[in-house]
Parts: sequence; C-alpha cells; structure tokens
Amino acid sequence: MANSFSILLLVALLCVSAARTKPQSIGNVDGGICKSLVETQGYPCQEHKVTTEDGYILGLQRIPAGKSAGNETAAKLPVLLHHGILMDASAWLLNSPDKALAFILADNGFDVWLANSRGTVSSRGHKTLTPLYPAYWDWSWDQLAAYDLPALFAYVNNQTGQKLHYVGHSLGTLTALAAFSQEKLLNLLRSAALLTPIAYLGQMSSLFIRILMDLFLSEKLKLLGLHEVPNGETQELVEFICKTPGVDCSDLLATITGPNCCLSSASKAALFKNFPQSTATKNMIHLSQMVRMGTLEMYDYGNEDTNMEHYKQPTPPVYNMANIPKDVPLFLSYGGRDALSDVNDVGLLLDNLKDHDKDKLVVEYIEDYAHMDFIMSVNANQLVYDPLLAFFKLH
Repeated sequence: MANSFSILLLVALLCVSAARTKPQSIGNVDGGICKSLVETQGYPCQEHKVTTEDGYILGLQRIPAGKSAGNETAAKLPVLLHHGILMDASAWLLNSPDKALAFILADNGFDVWLANSRGTVSSRGHKTLTPLYPAYWDWSWDQLAAYDLPALFAYVNNQTGQKLHYVGHSLGTLTALAAFSQEKLLNLLRSAALLTPIAYLGQMSSLFIRILMDLFLSEKLKLLGLHEVPNGETQELVEFICKTPGVDCSDLLATITGPNCCLSSASKAALFKNFPQSTATKNMIHLSQMVRMGTLEMYDYGNEDTNMEHYKQPTPPVYNMANIPKDVPLFLSYGGRDALSDVNDVGLLLDNLKDHDKDKLVVEYIEDYAHMDFIMSVNANQLVYDPLLAFFKLH
C-alpha cells in the first residue's frame, strides 16, 4: 500500500509541476546534440532540419563516419534511429562509443541518422505555430507515423540516394509498425530492427504507467489547459526526488520500465540529463486508450460524431499488423522483464506475423532484459547489436 501511495504521489507531483511550467524555448539549440554528445567522443556530426507535411520542423543529427574512418559517405548505407517516448536522439548516445548503438553503427561503416520527435528540444519548430499555442500540441503518435517518419525517410533518402535501414525503440517501433501496416515507407526501406517492439499495450505490467495513464484520461487535465507534458520544471522535480534520502533512481527506473539487468551508473546519469523530453498530452491519452482497451487503433475522440468528422466512421480505424507485407525484413528483440513491452503483448504481435516469410523475420528473446536494457545495457553490444549488425548485412 505504501509503495502504491508513493508512486501515486510522484505522478501527481509530476502532473502539477507540468501544469505550472512555462513552455521551453522554441526551436533547436544549434549543434546541441552534436556538440555535447557526439563530437565530444571524437566523431563527426551534422545538424539537419526536416519539415513535415503538416508544418513541424524536426531536428535530425547525422554521424556520417566512424571515429577513425574517412568522411566519404557515398558507399555507406544509411541507418535511421528513432527513440521512444519522453526521450530524444540522446537515447542512442548514453554509453561509451564501444557500447552505444549509434557509435557502433558508425564504426561499422554505416551512415547514421538520429531522429527527434516533434516537441523534443531539437524539434520544437513549426512553419506557423509555436509551442505556446495549443494547436502545436494537437497530435498523437498517429501523426508521428503519418508525417514525421515519412518526412525523415524521404529526407535521408534524398540526401544519400539510398534506401535505409531503420532502428526503433519503444514508441519508435509502434510508429514504424503502424506505417508498415498501411504499406507506407516500404519503398524507401531496406530493413527494420525493432527493439522492445510495441504494438499492443493491454497487458503492460508497469503499475507506475498504468496509474499515469489513468490520470491522463481525466477530463480535469483538459480544464487545466495542459497540452504539453512534461516540461522543464518536471526534470528539476525528478532530479530533486532522486536526491531525496532513501530514493534510488535506479529503483524508480525499474518501477517504470521493469528491472533492467545491466545499466551502468554513468548511463543512468546521462539519461536523466536529457529525460524527460516533452510530448503532447493527446499522445499520452492515445497510449492510455491502448492500455485500457488493449486495442491498436487511431486516436479515439470519445464520441461517434467527432470520430465521423475525422475518420468518416464512428470508431477509430484499426492498425492491422497482419497487413504488414510478408517480405519486409524485420528484426524484433524483446525482453522477459520488460514492464512496458510485455511478453504477452509481443506475443500478440508475433501471432499477427505468423505468416511472415521465415527468412525475413528474426525474433530475439532476452530473458533478463527489461525496457531500457536494449539501449543502455553494458552488454547490449554483444547480445543485441551484434545480431542486429549481422541482420543488416544480410539486407
């Protein structure tokens, strides 16, 4: 009971803090991720901007070569990496170069591109809106699949003249799967590696997130005018709580994501320097609908008339995972201790892929891995990235 109360109190504090927070500065700080996290490790890095069809301006970092390789990129195959919710491209740079996927890919001869979702520090621009306006935050992961990913894929393809490999983590897998199920992006795709794949969330075991999702469904949040969550002061609150005697942030992370097996103290410190990043309240509500209903559908506006306006049908359209073409090369890696991408939910996804071409589907199960191990574990380079590299080289 005490543990449940403390979690509920923390979530309530996060929500109150976010509601009181002033919006972050608009747009990307020039060279932010490149200068602070890539060039400091001795790698070349470029900052790019990508504009989506609906007007969002996304930050995109490029690592065109490894530390010791030349800067020639013509023969290098591009790889686009996309992070999960409340994170940004720094998610791929939290460990030392021999253990962080972005650097490992660069050192293995790939042209590495790091995406940042709309609303994160690198991607707060828009052609006509600013984050001060509620309209800026009128999106869920539907729009990430419909606009962000197509814009990013097209930009990388235009810059390199090549089809690309894709790596997603958490929400970065959901948006890709949704797009693939509608047969989008496939003309520009070589293969996709999905780490902690999320399609279904109905059996998610994280009590922290279940309570959080229930709170985000509350109509009171709309009355508060809370469109962006979390925000600047929320990070300060998390840091403050982490310094409170008796509070172990590694345990807090385990409470949220599952008991990760192999995170270093340095990677956890790096994580909390860049976490949490902002997302739209509407996005959180959409995810909460998936948790509560166990469905994989577009955003539900809550009444048939509004759904009719948006979808021309009274209920949201379904993303059918069985519609993913059977010859799309897919690498799926998931963990037995993951409290977000639950093994039973992954099982539902795999059921939908049961007719996939056997030589185009690689499924890896790591029993003692939880959600963050796949991007932060000190041994992910051996357990996850070596098989991933072998998969890419086949395609």
